Formats: sequence, structure tokens, C-alpha cells
Amino acid sequence: MPEQSIPDVRKSVTVAATPEHCFEVFTQRPGDWWPASHILVKKERAGLAFEPGVGGRYYEWDVEGTEIAWGRVLEWEPGKRLVMTWRIDGHWQSIPDDERASEIEVDFTAVDENTTRVELAHVKLHKHGEGAFGIFKALEGASPGETLERFAKAI
Repeated sequence: MPEQSIPDVRKSVTVAATPEHCFEVFTQRPGDWWPASHILVKKERAGLAFEPGVGGRYYEWDVEGTEIAWGRVLEWEPGKRLVMTWRIDGHWQSIPDDERASEIEVDFTAVDENTTRVELAHVKLHKHGEGAFGIFKALEGASPGETLERFAKAI
């Protein structure tokens, strides 16, 4: 499969909360929903955080204080949308910058006054280079997927 033809992976979940609350939980409490198996630090992970606003990092740190950025925020619209780079290579290892990073888009859409549809999309997967199709295959399973399933429970 040619690199450019790797499709986006889109998953969604509908939760009983406002878009503003969903955005808050997603960005202020990542430790409540982030899958434990998604880890880049070599030692035991001590925490996860988003730096608010465009240009902010989302990163983790280990018990010794070593930090690894998962990426940078490209769009920050509280209650509406979050877009960030995803700094991994085709073998699920950390990369130091956004040159070969794909992107993650998270949209928070009100269904009614107390319900929100949260859609998470992995886009530009071809940027991972060799191994990109393997990443696509790992991500493409049934919706909502582990991350959004955990997020829904955190709400």
C-alpha cells in the first residue's frame, strides 16, 4: 500500500456530559483515561499532562523526572476541538520533533444539552514512514477503541 493511501482512523464515543466537561477531562485529567500500555518513558510513569494552548506539549514523565513529549498542540478550542502531533515512529518509538509525526484530532460535538459525541481521529499516518501501515492496522479496530472506552468511563 503506498504511503499516501493509508486511510485515517476515526473512532467515536457518546457520553453524558457537556462538550466543555469532556474537553476538561481530556486535557486536565489524562491520567484517568490514558491507556497504561501507551508509554514512552523507560522507567515507571509518574504522570501525564497537557500544556494548554497552541504550541503546548502533551507529555509524560517517569519516577526519575525524565520527560518525553508525545507531541505538540496545533489547535486548542476548549469545548470544541483539540489537534496535536503524535511523535512516534513506525515502530512505536518516540521521535524528538514533529517532522515525521502524524496528527490526532479530537472533536467534541454537543448532541443535546447533556450529551456529547467525542470523535478521535488519527490522520496523516503516512508520516510515520516505514511501519506506518502496521500502525494503521493496530489502530483500525472497532470503535470506540481502548482510549475512548477509558475516556467514557472517566466521564
